[in-house]
Amino acid sequence: MTLLPLRVLYVFSDFLYLLLYYFPSYRRKVVKQNLRNSFPEKTEKELVMIEKKFYRHLADLVIETLKLTHLSNKELERRFTLSNPELLERLYDAGRDLAIVHSHYNNWEWLVCIPRYTRYKLIGVYKPLQSKLFDRFMNKHRTRNRSVPTPMKHVIRDIVENRKNNIRAMYGFVADQTPAKPDIRYSTEFLNQDTPVFLGIEKIAAKYDMAVVFFNVQKIKRGFYNLTVELLFEKTKDLPEYLVTNTHVKRLEKLICEKPEYWIWTHRRWKYNKSNINV
Repeated sequence: MTLLPLRVLYVFSDFLYLLLYYFPSYRRKVVKQNLRNSFPEKTEKELVMIEKKFYRHLADLVIETLKLTHLSNKELERRFTLSNPELLERLYDAGRDLAIVHSHYNNWEWLVCIPRYTRYKLIGVYKPLQSKLFDRFMNKHRTRNRSVPTPMKHVIRDIVENRKNNIRAMYGFVADQTPAKPDIRYSTEFLNQDTPVFLGIEKIAAKYDMAVVFFNVQKIKRGFYNLTVELLFEKTKDLPEYLVTNTHVKRLEKLICEKPEYWIWTHRRWKYNKSNINV
């Protein structure tokens, strides 16, 4: 099926939307609750509109991820563009490794084309999926264009190895995942809710004095995206504690509030809060 052009595959996406939203539906209660808690100022009509747009986007995202198996680099570059590669090149020439903050916003799987725009080696830091079969499938397609997926527990080893070999690298961290309960060390307000967040980006960036950049991925139209790289911090070694974390959390919040339908609302992002953890 993935051999078909995307314009044809989007017909399947339209059908998939009906299954995801109406019957049998997928995590509708979770999505409704997340939206209601995140946007208490919005009317029920507005929330339903966001909900429907989200499920349409989710259906497209499934199709676009599967299409990676038969999507050429030339076609991928046409559909996923980078607006300011000069920033990456300036940081590369300055000898800076990068800690990338990105999220489950718009299409994050197509980020595998980024090494085609820069000299940096891309290391995608991820949390292994419970399904080993699906984990292998995703990692197979995350290794395109010199991209290297690595589990969070191996990232320090990779940083040391790359620096020993004088390889300049960018390390991509998914910033909107929920820490496991024993790993929660810090909580902040995000989308009107108390939210535990990872401190790994901040700690790793400070330890190795990396620049921190935010990946702002915008959907131009169906099947077309553009990335703008935003520099949050060029140097991180002596910054105040939690400044990096609070800055990237608020930047993501602003992005989501602008176009909420493009964030993954099916995640149980708020299963832990101050009432059931000690932070």
